[in-house]
Amino acid sequence: MKIAIIGYGKMGKMIEKVALSRGHKVLFRFDIDNQDELTIDNLRKVDVALEFTTPQSAYENVKMCLDADIPVVSGTTGWLEKMEELRTRAIRENKAFFYASNFSIGVNIVFHLNRRLAQTMSQFPQYSPSITEVHHIHKKDAPSGTAITLAQGIIENLDRISSWTMDDPAPDKIKINAIREDEVPGIHLIKYDSNFDTIELKHSAKSREGFATGAVLAAEFLAGKRGFFTMEDLLQF
Repeated sequence: MKIAIIGYGKMGKMIEKVALSRGHKVLFRFDIDNQDELTIDNLRKVDVALEFTTPQSAYENVKMCLDADIPVVSGTTGWLEKMEELRTRAIRENKAFFYASNFSIGVNIVFHLNRRLAQTMSQFPQYSPSITEVHHIHKKDAPSGTAITLAQGIIENLDRISSWTMDDPAPDKIKINAIREDEVPGIHLIKYDSNFDTIELKHSAKSREGFATGAVLAAEFLAGKRGFFTMEDLLQF
């Protein structure tokens, strides 16, 4: 495939490394230094675009890919409200858009287990859930998109929890603790605490390579497809 990488930071560079190792060709690397080159005409020269930028620019980047009718994979977090508009548009106009808050295969297995665990814990009201996420100090948004996805999985499957908060929680809210520390790639911990014991489900990333590999797999998955897709479609959970 011919690929455009939108956002050439540490993640973009790792995506390039993985894409090249899998036999793909990177035609464009768009970043803050060459924003003027990110045009519909250039996007139409590639088979797929991978977008990993900032919450402030993700909407316009993905929108341009849809305008160019180029499949786009986005992993930028912190813009969920605007993302929903483009998800709807991709379905309505038969475009190709793949979004995930986290492309790690391991994290997506944890998403799956998190939902199942929440269903089980509905029977045990003595346990109170919480989420802690730890990331490197360069991460722009807090809490992480992955933590929000985990919280949403609990909210949808645990009747006594209705929303999440970063403040002191009420009984019907799950608290997310966001910690920024050194160069940590990403740690997510789901905890159910009672007076008697604690149950924990944890994922610790070792590097960005796992995220980049999932993103490239998503780009490969999009080939010939139309509509909106997530990691659940790729992994067939």
